[in-house]
Amino acid sequence: MLLLTKGAAGMPLIEAEHLEKTYKDEEVATHVLKGISLSIKKGEFATIMGPSGSGKSTLLHILGCLEMPSKGIYQLSGKNVSEYSDAELAKIRNKKIGFVFQSFNLLPRTTVLENVKLPLTYSDVDEKLWNSLALHAIESVGLSHRASFEPSQLSGGEKQRVAIARALVNDPQIIFADEPTGNLDSKSGEIIMGIIQKLHSEKGHTIILVTHETYTAEYAERIIRLRDGQIESDTRVENRRKGMTFVK
Repeated sequence: MLLLTKGAAGMPLIEAEHLEKTYKDEEVATHVLKGISLSIKKGEFATIMGPSGSGKSTLLHILGCLEMPSKGIYQLSGKNVSEYSDAELAKIRNKKIGFVFQSFNLLPRTTVLENVKLPLTYSDVDEKLWNSLALHAIESVGLSHRASFEPSQLSGGEKQRVAIARALVNDPQIIFADEPTGNLDSKSGEIIMGIIQKLHSEKGHTIILVTHETYTAEYAERIIRLRDGQIESDTRVENRRKGMTFVK
């Protein structure tokens, strides 16, 4: 039975102990994560940052249940993720977790509305509600006037806003964002970070964001720095940056 509760406020939503990840290619073993231990509470906004090759995206994939660690324990809402079946993990990723990636991952020649509705097609939500839920998510990122457009008709910043709307459509508990501003100009990046901050402050979503940019990391309330597959530091952000408000 699938059980992923909200958890008590202040209790760890995510708890990782001594996570290791090793990729093997024929005779060569690459150790990407080397004993990561951390906890993230419900409602936190944390950034994982570090240089290329530090292991930050691999850690995000493990925390987002896209990959399993080679060693260590990962608990999500108090349950060891290794105890879930593949079907239960798929349901968690669909209903409880939203993903936003640097490359947008939108379907071409498909409207904004249809792109945002996509996660609902794998859910148990009544099909009669799909349009209204998708339109509400699109409105929340300021793109109602683009609902019938295709990705090729959108700017980079608008494409990322569609990706955020798609991540929101199932009202997930956690949003994982992997370099969400990496392909954007500075103004569009500030708008995206403003939306993400609003999801945290007004909607209470737990946000875990990966970036290699200090500027982007400082929108969060906590920065976890990785180097060579290990945690180098874990600090609070005293003077957080504020993102721009989108203009319709």
